Amino acid sequence: MGSYSVCICFRRRFRVLEEAPPPDVVRTFNKFSGDGTHLSPEQLLRFLVEEQGEQGVTLSECESIVQQVLDRRHHIARFTRHSLSLDDFHHFLFSTDLNPPMLSKVNHDMTAPLSHYFIYTGHNSYLTGNQLNSDCSNVPIIEALKRGVRVIELDLWPDSNSRKGAIHVKHGGTLTPPVDLLKCLKSIKEHAFETSPYPVVITLEDHLTSDLQAKVAQSFDIGEQSHNAADYDEPDLKTNVAPEYKRLIGLHAGKPKGGLKEALKVEADKIRRLSLSEQGLEKAAKSHGVDVVRFTQKNILRIYPKGMRVNSSNYNPLIGWMHGAQMVAFNMQGHGKNLSLMHGMFRANGGCGYVKKPDLLLKASPDNHVFDPKVKLLAKKILRVKVYMGDGWHLDFKKTHFDSYSPPDFYTKVRIAGVPADATKKKTAVKDNKWTPFWNEEFEFSLSVPELAILCIEVRDKDDAPKKKDGFGGQNCLPVSEIRPGIRAVPLYSRKGVKYPSVKLLMRFEFV
Repeated sequence: MGSYSVCICFRRRFRVLEEAPPPDVVRTFNKFSGDGTHLSPEQLLRFLVEEQGEQGVTLSECESIVQQVLDRRHHIARFTRHSLSLDDFHHFLFSTDLNPPMLSKVNHDMTAPLSHYFIYTGHNSYLTGNQLNSDCSNVPIIEALKRGVRVIELDLWPDSNSRKGAIHVKHGGTLTPPVDLLKCLKSIKEHAFETSPYPVVITLEDHLTSDLQAKVAQSFDIGEQSHNAADYDEPDLKTNVAPEYKRLIGLHAGKPKGGLKEALKVEADKIRRLSLSEQGLEKAAKSHGVDVVRFTQKNILRIYPKGMRVNSSNYNPLIGWMHGAQMVAFNMQGHGKNLSLMHGMFRANGGCGYVKKPDLLLKASPDNHVFDPKVKLLAKKILRVKVYMGDGWHLDFKKTHFDSYSPPDFYTKVRIAGVPADATKKKTAVKDNKWTPFWNEEFEFSLSVPELAILCIEVRDKDDAPKKKDGFGGQNCLPVSEIRPGIRAVPLYSRKGVKYPSVKLLMRFEFV
């Protein structure tokens, strides 16, 4: 017999099938529409108040919602019809702009002392990459301010090669090429309030002589007179400090002296700002956790990454937050689950960069006890989370991004980040070959400190190949205290915290 060659041809299957509304959506529509065919603005108002818990919503707002949905979905019916069909209602629920999981406006008390807020804080804000040899630039400063970061760190060094006394911003003792201080200040002046109207704090790590300090003060004065661009927080002041420079400093930095107990002492007539490395915080949390919480009720505590994080990675921010630390300083250049937590926390309160600390971190009991993060408490609240379905990957990703020959195999991971007792992980089943996966799975989380809990949601594409990681399909982190109950559209973000245009999940949140 002769030999034969066999060619096996694979047919690519990329067809996107639109999923019908989940049964809960159908039941809800039938409940409020009356006749089961259309939902009027008046019926939509009832739904928003009774099912979504939205107090204060008006009939005119509901009429506007109906009109927006009809404008998006219909060319002719928008002129002749003023109510929503089932599919229109599903579209509304699945719209991240019309039905988001959190409020998009400032909703916290913004009149409290600075120590009463968590503040969106950058570390070495001028670096474009790693801590050793990446470029120093004003660009990451601009990007941070646009994201809502309110604390910018600048390390000031003299230019040893310049006779004109130029001042550089750079990471000392490394190979990072510097950027001029004035360039950084101009960028702060121009972009400080582009995203948020609330104060920007500039932290200065000072390595200057007194004559150069005077020059820095002049640079700040120019910016302040023309734009009032920022408040200025905190170098370690040395002897022979230029007086005009000293007047810039609103809050002087302090380093631990005489042990942690002494450093964390609360003084009746003085407010201090203390800096601790992430290792210093971990040590303080183990031996003096309650003292740290008491210190942060009045004073400012800043935490910064350990020096070994040369790749600009980050630590767990919740250790700082659960002890009341206002400035948990992060490298904003990369990505990772800890940076996702940081971004998620500060999407709260309208993304203004200031989040009011919960009362449990601000108040003492009648017998002068304060919150102790190490004490395991009873469950205070139950959060039920239902993951209905997802959509948008076929619009934001190439058809072959996840798999060369078929649609992705998506599953959703849902976890709580918070105090150790509340940390829990769940995940849905894998849905094979679906661009629009439908799960309809519900999970329950018991929370002892819901005020500090963050719900982390991540979609993955299952990969059965040995030693190959599952593909990344988007993530979001929602502070539990900010989640709006009801059926909500949850937008997903890239690893670097950039919102995808179309990728989203339809979920339901219920508090018991």
